[in-house]
Amino acid sequence: QVQLVESGGGLVQAGGSLRLSCAASGGIMDLNTVGWYRQPPGKQRDLVARIDTGGSKTYADSVKGRFTISRDNAKNTVYLRMNSLKPEDTDVYYCNANIRAGSVVRNYWGQGTQVTVSS
Repeated sequence: QVQLVESGGGLVQAGGSLRLSCAASGGIMDLNTVGWYRQPPGKQRDLVARIDTGGSKTYADSVKGRFTISRDNAKNTVYLRMNSLKPEDTDVYYCNANIRAGSVVRNYWGQGTQVTVSS
C-alpha cells in the first residue's frame, strides 16, 4: 500500500529555516512529479513548489529565491528547503506525488505537516 509521509515541520522564528521531507513507500515503481502545497485555514491548497522526473522545478512567486525543492530518487524522497521564513509562510504543508505502483498510476496526498513562523 502506497504511503506518503511528510516530516520536518515545526515552529521557527522569522528568518529561520526548515527542511520538509516527503517519503514515499509501499511498492513504488516510479515516483513521478512531486509537489508541495500549502493550505491556509478555510482556503484551497496552493502549489508551493514542484519537481518532475527530469529535475525541472516550478515555484510559486511568493517563495522564489527562498525555497528549494529537490529529490533523492534512491530514497523515493522529496525535500523542501525553506529559508528566510516569514510569518505568512505559516500553514499546513502537504506533499502530492504521482506514483506508479504495479499497473496503477495515480496521485497521492500525504497527511500534512504544520509549519509555524513566529514574528
